[in-house]
Amino acid sequence: MPKIKTHSGAKKRFSLTKNGKVKRAHAYKRHILTKKNTKRKRTLRAAAYADKTNVAQIKLLIPYK
Repeated sequence: MPKIKTHSGAKKRFSLTKNGKVKRAHAYKRHILTKKNTKRKRTLRAAAYADKTNVAQIKLLIPYK
């Protein structure tokens, strides 16, 4: 059985926890930060988990993580 290629974009965006959850970052934190208040930017810093409807597809994209 040949190896599966890891999706380059997915390996940069997602990581797996020990329990198998998919960890991701929040969106809207890259630019135009002056109009966003400090509380909003602080909450966007925290890690989030991928929704259960997307987990199976993401795990196919990062098989060796």
